[in-house]
Amino acid sequence: MKIGVPKEIKPQENRVGATPGTVSQLVQAGHEVFVETNAGLGIGVKDEEFIKVGAKILPDADSVFEAATMIVKVKEPQPIECARLKPHHILFTYLHLAPDPEQAKALMKSGCTAIAYETVVGKDGGLPLLAPMSEVAGRMASQVGAHCLLKPQGGLGRLMGGVPGVAPAKVVVLGAGVAGTNAAEIAHGMRADVTVFDRSKAALVAIDKMFNGAVKTLMSTPDAVEAACYEADLVIGAVLIPGASAPKLVTKAMLPKMKDGAVLVDISIDQGGCFETSKPTTHSEPTYVVDGVVHYCVANMPGAAPLTSTYALNAVTAPYMLALANKGVEKALAEDEGLAQGLNVKNGEITYEAVKLALGL
Repeated sequence: MKIGVPKEIKPQENRVGATPGTVSQLVQAGHEVFVETNAGLGIGVKDEEFIKVGAKILPDADSVFEAATMIVKVKEPQPIECARLKPHHILFTYLHLAPDPEQAKALMKSGCTAIAYETVVGKDGGLPLLAPMSEVAGRMASQVGAHCLLKPQGGLGRLMGGVPGVAPAKVVVLGAGVAGTNAAEIAHGMRADVTVFDRSKAALVAIDKMFNGAVKTLMSTPDAVEAACYEADLVIGAVLIPGASAPKLVTKAMLPKMKDGAVLVDISIDQGGCFETSKPTTHSEPTYVVDGVVHYCVANMPGAAPLTSTYALNAVTAPYMLALANKGVEKALAEDEGLAQGLNVKNGEITYEAVKLALGL
């Protein structure tokens, strides 16, 4: 199969869809790999490193899309990239279609087969291609939250871990999945006062055991979440319904009752955000303020740590790339039910039920 790796063009996105190590595996399996020039510079990888493992360097994205059958990316295709897609293309990347009807329409119009990393299911029932980026985003959330709490960033001026004689920040984490657990781990490590909410008793039991009771756990109910947010210095939203729009757990009406300079970090922004007042931001302008509350809603948080993120992502995507390339898309999907769950668009139609519902199709 002919596989294309274009340079990411979303603002401040420095990750790349395939590392030289992944390219080497594909070439050794008999496939041709076309990499857009300078696609790896964001992680410090020059074209020569791709050439050494057998890739062919092409001068621009148009050339890559024309040469390849399967397009491997990181972030959702931008409008100009959607316009390059044809019915014969297999697109393998993060899509997050539920809150993005324009992208959905463009992919349907292209006729391509689009497989979303975020809805591929592993043998254990987890989301193996989403997990590494959830780990990165979760750990980053506590770091950026601590930064935003500082007065020069618009925060209330509280040090995350406090000091002897002065209380640490109260951190509320909404969701005890991969992202939420990692957020709690870093916030706890920074000596914050951490409470994690979830609807799953099993997830809360796991958090309790992980931290030996040092991180508080509460069942997620609207009244409990609301009360906690009013006391919180930092609220981290880490809820996920695979493929679907995130539920709004913090409403606009709640903001005036929160502390001036409190911070909301919305890890769920790729799926529409779990705060009613969330809107996507970028790394160049990551925050805005509503009713005195600082919002951090960067839609590609792991893009700020592209080196770590790219290698973590490729560790889990490479086997799926090989399966699609070796077997072809039809056979690969037929033989792996979990990979088939990643199929979001085919023959001009949305094929993933949660996305259909979110888009009203």
